[in-house]
Amino acid sequence: MTTLNINGHDHSVNVPNDTPLLWVIREHLQMTGTKFGCGAGLCGACTVHLNGEAVRSCQTAVSQAAGKKIVTIEGLDPKGEHPLQRAWIAEQVPQCGYCQSGQIMQAASLLAKNSDPTKAEVVAHMNGNLCRCMTYARIQRAILRAAADIRGV
Repeated sequence: MTTLNINGHDHSVNVPNDTPLLWVIREHLQMTGTKFGCGAGLCGACTVHLNGEAVRSCQTAVSQAAGKKIVTIEGLDPKGEHPLQRAWIAEQVPQCGYCQSGQIMQAASLLAKNSDPTKAEVVAHMNGNLCRCMTYARIQRAILRAAADIRGV
C-alpha cells in the first residue's frame, strides 16, 4: 500500500510502485479532471503539482509521489474560484476544453513563483502544454489577467 496526499487528503492505494500517478488519480481515485493526452509527457494534459512543481503525471511513478503534496485541478480551489479559473472564463479560453486543466495547473505553478510575469515568461513557461484548438493567445491573456488579479491590480 502506498499513501498519497492529494488535495490535502491521504489516499491509500494498492498499486505497483511504477504505476503512473495519472492512472491512480483517474482510475483508482476517480478524479477525472486530470486528463490523459499523449502518455509520453509531451502534451501537458496530465499536469499536476508535486510539492508545488508542475509535473506530468503520466510520467511520474507513484513511488516518486509518495510522501509529497499532490494537487490536481480539483484541489486548486475548492469552489473553482482560483484567479486562473476565473480568468479562463473571462477570456473564453476553452474550445474543446480537453487540455485546460493541464494548462491551468502549468500556469498556476508559474504564478505561484512569479505574480508579475511578462508575456515572454508566460510563453516560455507554458511551452510544452499543447492545445489542439490553438487558443494560445487567449491562454496567455488569461494568465496575465489572473496575475493582475493576484496582485490586486
